[in-house]
Amino acid sequence: MSARGLPGRRSRAARRQKILYRPVGLLLGLVGGAAASALFTRAWKAVGRGSDAPDALDEGRSWREVLIAAALQGAIFATVRAAVDRGGAVGVRRLTGTWPGGS
Repeated sequence: MSARGLPGRRSRAARRQKILYRPVGLLLGLVGGAAASALFTRAWKAVGRGSDAPDALDEGRSWREVLIAAALQGAIFATVRAAVDRGGAVGVRRLTGTWPGGS
C-alpha cells in the first residue's frame, strides 16, 4: 500500500510526474549541452595554446594533448549536466512540492 492507504496511487503519481518532467529535462539538457560546449571551448583556448581542441583522430596531435582535452571535456560536461539536472529538480520541487522521479 502507498502512504495514503491506496495501493498504486503513489506509483501512478510518480510515473505521471516523470512523464511531465521529461520535456523539461530534455530542454534543460539541450541548454546545458550548449553551455558546456561553450565553456569547454573557452577552457581549451585558455589551456591548449589557443588552438581548437584536438579530436582523437587528429594525426598531428599527441596522445597527451588528445587525452587531456578529452578529460577536460568530460569533466566540464559532467559537472554542467549535474548542475543543470539538480537545478531543474530543485525548481520542480519549488513549483510542485514534489521531487521529480518520485523519490
